[in-house]
Amino acid sequence: MKALGLVLAAVALSLAGCAQGPARVVEPRTTQGPAPRGAGLLKAAMMQGHNGARAAVGVAPLVWSDTLAASALAYAETMARSGRFEHAVQPLGAGREGENLWTGTRYAYAYPEMIGHWLAERKDFVNGVTPAFSRTGKWEDVAHYTQIVWRDSTQVGCAVASSLTDDYLVCRYSPPGNVVGERTY
Repeated sequence: MKALGLVLAAVALSLAGCAQGPARVVEPRTTQGPAPRGAGLLKAAMMQGHNGARAAVGVAPLVWSDTLAASALAYAETMARSGRFEHAVQPLGAGREGENLWTGTRYAYAYPEMIGHWLAERKDFVNGVTPAFSRTGKWEDVAHYTQIVWRDSTQVGCAVASSLTDDYLVCRYSPPGNVVGERTY
């Protein structure tokens, strides 16, 4: 599956085909697409997915941050314009945000499917000390999931932007998770 392969290939801990013209935020389409789209639906799907996963492991729910969502949108638009699927360069120390990225064929995935790819990483998760928290021995195989359920993260904001061919989902977290030497929860 293109989306999952690209996602797993581009994962990074919180440590450290290009469209012409401006990127567009995905809005509802009346004639095609698997599910309605829009900012309200995105927020609802992301909060349900994140907080459902957190509740399942006994971690306090996240609250939505419009500031993080704006930051996520700016970066999603950057990726959609450039066609480069990679984590953002962020400052060291204060102001750093956790980040989860996803990409897939434009309009082919509903929002719950997008976050579902990250949540599926739970099957390989063990609650060891970061980065030793994957059954596979590769932290990259679970780092989206661990950011979602990271006990010290309290806020999330997400956004989607599209190129002519692909959707780019970015979620930002504060405080960031996946801190080396700490457990997820």
